[in-house]
Amino acid sequence: MNDFTPKETTSIHFAHSAYRLQECFEARDTGISCFQTWSREDTAARMGEASVAVMSAFWRNDFIENAGALKFVQVCAAGYDQFDQAAMSQNAIRLANASGVNVNAVSDHAMALMLALMRQLHYARDHQRKNHWRGMISDLSAREDELAGRTVLIVGMGAIGSRLARLARAFEMKVIGVRRNTAAIADIVDEAHAPDALASLWGRADFVVLTCPLTDETANIVDAAALTAMDDTAHLINVARGGCVDEPALIEALKSGQIAGAGIDTTVEEPLSESSPLWGFDNVILTPHTAGETRHYEENVIDILLENLDRLWRGEAELHNQIV
Repeated sequence: MNDFTPKETTSIHFAHSAYRLQECFEARDTGISCFQTWSREDTAARMGEASVAVMSAFWRNDFIENAGALKFVQVCAAGYDQFDQAAMSQNAIRLANASGVNVNAVSDHAMALMLALMRQLHYARDHQRKNHWRGMISDLSAREDELAGRTVLIVGMGAIGSRLARLARAFEMKVIGVRRNTAAIADIVDEAHAPDALASLWGRADFVVLTCPLTDETANIVDAAALTAMDDTAHLINVARGGCVDEPALIEALKSGQIAGAGIDTTVEEPLSESSPLWGFDNVILTPHTAGETRHYEENVIDILLENLDRLWRGEAELHNQIV
């Protein structure tokens, strides 16, 4: 028996501080009732009014106890670690994420960070601000360099990591991929390894790129030991989650010159505190968790939402990107 809300009485609560989800959804002319909240306070006040919620950062697990009409949450992001899956299952609230919604965007961003660090675009921008035309450099170690021939270690070879591998190989880089099922990536990397091989891989990479989800296994996967094992010419790129990196250890590694630099899109605390030392490193490029954002983002989320709604209305057991 299908106990999901019939289509004619389904309502959708979009909740996000910036994404124009309601506007994009209404342009599809589905006839389904919807509304959007733009703050945590307004989201909490209206939670339970709709049978479907499309949200991410505004979620609070205490919503589960007062779910009202809520039967399905479509996460408008790939990450879902903030959701109490056991409690949602116990309360018959379905959950799916938006994995795949930003595959192109995040892999492009990771590639851009590698290029920017290698071509020293961050230094060029700093010089531009000072009206300074930097002269030729005799010190080979201080010059810009090329990606061709460099080795990238990609930790997390899902859709994002796999596309990044293809981009990196187009730049003639050597790609080492880490994934439990190594056979699934054998054709798109130069070497495929399981996660238990990481200790022997850190020191082989010019770039270590994190594209993995945040789980118990990946929390602080780049810790002091991993950073110590890296070469002092290596760069860390994090387009995964801030919690995948031991941030104090990273700060110490940058201070000491243990690694050459970093491209960071996600941090443990977001927004990043104004007092964080990460702001002050010349050899760090910081972006404010924008790797996944493009002008197509809302439309991509709506595509996934509509697919899942159709499955729910048909009474299907499996959702696209199902979590619960």
